[in-house]
Amino acid sequence: MLAFVVEVRAFVLAGRVYPFAVLMAVIWSMWVIRVVLARRYRPWLRGWQTTVSVLIPVAGEEPELFREVLSRIVAQKPDQVLVVINGPEDPGLADICAATAGVLWTWIPQAGKRNALRIAVEQATSDIAVIVDSDTLWTTGTLRELVKPFRDPWIGGVSTRQRILRPQRSVLTRWADWLEAVRGEYSLPAMSVLGTVGCLPGRTIAIRMGILHAVMPEFLTARFLGIFLEVSDDRALTNLILKAGYRTAYQSTSLVYTDAPVAVGKLIRQQLRWARGSQYNTLRMLPWMIRHTPALALFYLADIVIPFMLIASIASWASSATYGTHSALYDALPLPTGHWQSAASLIGLAFVMTVLSVSVRFGRHFAYVPRDLLYLPMFTAINTLLLMPIRIAGFMRMGHDSGWGTRGAAGYVGTRRLNPQAIIPYVIGVLMLGIAVRLGV
Repeated sequence: MLAFVVEVRAFVLAGRVYPFAVLMAVIWSMWVIRVVLARRYRPWLRGWQTTVSVLIPVAGEEPELFREVLSRIVAQKPDQVLVVINGPEDPGLADICAATAGVLWTWIPQAGKRNALRIAVEQATSDIAVIVDSDTLWTTGTLRELVKPFRDPWIGGVSTRQRILRPQRSVLTRWADWLEAVRGEYSLPAMSVLGTVGCLPGRTIAIRMGILHAVMPEFLTARFLGIFLEVSDDRALTNLILKAGYRTAYQSTSLVYTDAPVAVGKLIRQQLRWARGSQYNTLRMLPWMIRHTPALALFYLADIVIPFMLIASIASWASSATYGTHSALYDALPLPTGHWQSAASLIGLAFVMTVLSVSVRFGRHFAYVPRDLLYLPMFTAINTLLLMPIRIAGFMRMGHDSGWGTRGAAGYVGTRRLNPQAIIPYVIGVLMLGIAVRLGV
């Protein structure tokens, strides 16, 4: 943010155009567009009667949490509840399913959520499939509200508002809940207004059963960069719904809660899986998005580019601190004359500007949860020092068929075959970093 401000100042005073400032102007313009669109969002209010099959792939879940998940789903009386336990046999989960009235369950030895979904879809008999993660807790009215948008025959998929269980447990859970709140207050409503929610978050997704049957072959086999990526199934399904000519929607009145990692290691593995899968699906879907949903293409390309630009800015500041140099752009700033004092002041000022930027862009959340303002510097540090490098690592590892990462031996573990195309994202990523440094501060 500091770089953007000083480059805009240079443009105003001297007319010099900086590519980094142009990119940041585009990003801020996109934020304005999101805010304007989000203000137009309204949830569906009229009820809609349909038949629903709830599909729950599960592997290695904590038994008591899974028992609560099932009980809340069954209480809302869907027409079917189909559980597919995949991977190693799990007598505890099997006993919970057998003891819960109205639950049909299957065990398959092959680990992997996508194949488990295929098994469940083959058994389902309803018009709407609701796919639920095994650690997601429904609230009162989740199902009733979730199916309302299907009144529109061109709505193909719907997702819920999502929050984190007991966010006060740690800074990491507060941060995760803040991210979910921001997504539910800005991105999802804005994209829903356009009918192109680019990723229906996988905790709970409702999809027309006919679409699922039609796209299942591609869902199970589609490849990019020489591999089939098991993870990011929610983004892959959303892509296929949109490609089939349907719209996707967000229903804010349907609320679910999910858990979040409290250990840094597990958080890193989760975020790396999400980063790899999201960017893999963005690039795989990009030609179609450019032709049919250019706004969505712009949003997702920005998600790829921004981390590279941010890391490049940090690298430039680190170089300035090391060699005692900084761009003439910063000469107008009231920096101390000493080398290290100047560098420390520059980094501190940049951090303050970033915090102010975040507080402006996500002010609606802080109006609802003012206590989170106290945690904003920590949230900003996590975003900058943890999330952005993970996004870059996820981009570079798109050609690796890695495992789930957070389910241990019970989850999908990927393959270890050599993939020559895996080098492509590394080459592109290094080039992007190099270009960003040249265009940066």
